[in-house]
Amino acid sequence: MTERKSRDERVDEKIRCDACPVMCYIADGKSGACDRYANDAGQLVRLDPLVIMQRRIDEGGTFVPFVGEDKPWDGSIVTPNDHFVTAIGAGTTYPDYKPAPFIVASQHDGFDMVTVVTEGIFSYCGAKVKIDTDRHIGSERSLVRVDGEAVGHVTTGEYGSQMLSLGGVNHLTGGGKKEGRVTCATLLSLCNGDAVEMQVDDGSQLLIQAGEPPIINGVTEDRMRVGCGSATIGMFAAQWQGLVDEVVIVDDHITGVMSEHQAGKVLGWKPSGIKILGRRSTPGRYFQVAEPGTGWGGTKLTDPLDILGPFDSKVAQPGQSLLMVSTTGEQFAYYELDAALNPIAMDMPDRLRPSIARIEENCEPALTSVAFMGGAGGSLRAGVTENPVQLTRAVKQALVRVSCGGAPVYIWPGGGITIMADVMQMPDNAFGFVPTPALVAPIEFTMRQSDYQALGGHMDHVMSIEEALAGQVGPQNDHRLQGMTAIQQRADITWPGKG
Repeated sequence: MTERKSRDERVDEKIRCDACPVMCYIADGKSGACDRYANDAGQLVRLDPLVIMQRRIDEGGTFVPFVGEDKPWDGSIVTPNDHFVTAIGAGTTYPDYKPAPFIVASQHDGFDMVTVVTEGIFSYCGAKVKIDTDRHIGSERSLVRVDGEAVGHVTTGEYGSQMLSLGGVNHLTGGGKKEGRVTCATLLSLCNGDAVEMQVDDGSQLLIQAGEPPIINGVTEDRMRVGCGSATIGMFAAQWQGLVDEVVIVDDHITGVMSEHQAGKVLGWKPSGIKILGRRSTPGRYFQVAEPGTGWGGTKLTDPLDILGPFDSKVAQPGQSLLMVSTTGEQFAYYELDAALNPIAMDMPDRLRPSIARIEENCEPALTSVAFMGGAGGSLRAGVTENPVQLTRAVKQALVRVSCGGAPVYIWPGGGITIMADVMQMPDNAFGFVPTPALVAPIEFTMRQSDYQALGGHMDHVMSIEEALAGQVGPQNDHRLQGMTAIQQRADITWPGKG
């Protein structure tokens, strides 16, 4: 590495960055392709600050910067053990034979702890996206495209939500160069909390952003459904008793019919003679009443009467009342049977409006959730220990707590270290990229110092938490921190290394 020179003494030669496989040659005063590393007078510098989390210690979220009235605060760190060094801004282990950029010793509850932090270069990564809506956005396995490039697909739907599986190594590296670049950019934007517009093949146009309502075909979703049609019957059956002769909850998955449903029978609901055009499941529950769509209850229906056959004249009576409502309460209609037993639309009676409002009240706000998913079972483990499988075993034995930018992760069972983290629990702009293409994500491994030593950790590279807070770089770093450190306060996550 070129020795550092004064700012006035500009160097003509470029330096080579070895923070990722791209190995950029960077001119003085310029940054590399990732915009994360730069050449400052012949010295490689990390432009982003090392992010350190600070635990809030009072309800107001204020860190009290004094020791006593007669002893003014001198600016030093008051409680270094209330800080956690994240991997954001730390740098990578590439090439992965070298120790992690920061291996920090601290104390928690009287135990000597070590946290190993690195920014992993993830080619094997993606995002699982949960979109709260019962509207049909596209058939399962339909491709999801950004700028015309396939970046993922629609996967199996969940309760009240549509799901996307985005990214993955096949889209990042298995297709054309543009597909890889667009996929990487899509993942980076979503994981950093930015909005992304995408199109589902033969489906909907989506505008999604973590923590925000999804926008589907230009319409902002307001609420997710309270449950399927059968669940809605079960929840509110008693509130309709004595107010209406029949209730149908229209739903793409399970349409509920009050008089046939077990909840209605328990309440003594009388048969209405209604006929539903769908596949009957258990009593009062019907599948496939209509094609999926963006209408009533996630179906293509604009007129709910399309799912009704003729009423049974041996049971039904003129004047009989019928309430039809969707699982979100957004669509509703009231009918009464005429002399020929045909349902005639009527104004909604005031007696039924509170029950519709109750359905709306019980619907949760529609949001988009983004979970980063990455495989950390590869070479970055060498930054933790000289025998990488020891780290994998220690993680599975719960001797090591894994976090992502300080946020807790779910670790998938089975081989390797496959993590999943809610990006909303992570600090802003926690993710970066390299143009290989791959996503750069923070990952931290926290354990007792004795366990770290036992699994063959790089003990010679351990630094104190005080040194990290002072902005010092580890002995294994071949770059310096331009932004030094940035401290963020968080109280809404489990403290890494605890419990």
